[in-house]
Amino acid sequence: MTPAIDVADLTKRFGTTLAVDHISFSVQEGEIFGFLGPNGAGKTTTTRMLTGVIPPDAGTALILGYDIRHSPVLAKQGFGVVPETSNAYTDLSAWQNLMLMGELYGLPRGQATERASDLLGMLGLLERKDQKVQAYSKGMKQRLILAMALLHEPRLLFLDEPTSGLDVQSTQMILSLLRTLNSTGTTIFLTTHNMEEANRLCHRVGIIRDGTIVAVDAPEKLKAAIDRVHRIEVSFDREIPADALGRLPGVTGADRTGDKWQITAENRDAAIRALVTFSQEQNATIVTLTTLAPSLDDVFLRLTEGASL
Repeated sequence: MTPAIDVADLTKRFGTTLAVDHISFSVQEGEIFGFLGPNGAGKTTTTRMLTGVIPPDAGTALILGYDIRHSPVLAKQGFGVVPETSNAYTDLSAWQNLMLMGELYGLPRGQATERASDLLGMLGLLERKDQKVQAYSKGMKQRLILAMALLHEPRLLFLDEPTSGLDVQSTQMILSLLRTLNSTGTTIFLTTHNMEEANRLCHRVGIIRDGTIVAVDAPEKLKAAIDRVHRIEVSFDREIPADALGRLPGVTGADRTGDKWQITAENRDAAIRALVTFSQEQNATIVTLTTLAPSLDDVFLRLTEGASL
């Protein structure tokens, strides 16, 4: 199967700054792919090259089988783009924006009208379709530009921080629609700073640092790769000497957090057994004991701070 996105040695310089450094990765058809990285890492520059906004200095990007540099029109006919900042015309109504988008994509008027009504209904904007966009909230504008990007039923959707700064209702509405779109075959390329959002939505994520791809894999596989130092959270029914916990077999560190202890251990089983024995020796009751799995935040911080998996 031809990948929806196939990137090879993609490179971009701005003066003496190497913003994107010969990166290569692919996104499969029907996948939700998260593109993560700190500010200035090269996420936006990469996305702008993939969507044909700026040309690469070297390398290739095939979008739905078309070279975005040499066949931009054919590539763009197959994808939609949702930028972080609304690009809707604020002096037009939502309906007028959608009809204009339909004309740009060459959709028959009847098809554009039917599709626009369906999308506005799904996104809770149908009753306000004739209101000028300048009166919309940020969440409403974001839902509108999602509708605009989906009007021509693209096979691939690029989203840049689609829920940034939105209220809970708008966020949940957008995420629900993305899941529905993906379940019907739409490939999604998602740039986000929200690790929890990426963890819940994405089949795979790519992490970029200083213009270089440092990891591409499923979130759970990336989390498993850093699960070398185990974390245990434990609380007792009375005060426990701090130095005593740090000396237990299998325990490498013990830090107090509120009424709990955060334990780090190289051997989780040995540490748990030692904690149980210790509590019995101290005539203390264990109130809570929880093993803490690494999160996608942990992976992100490990990789973007320069450490390796």
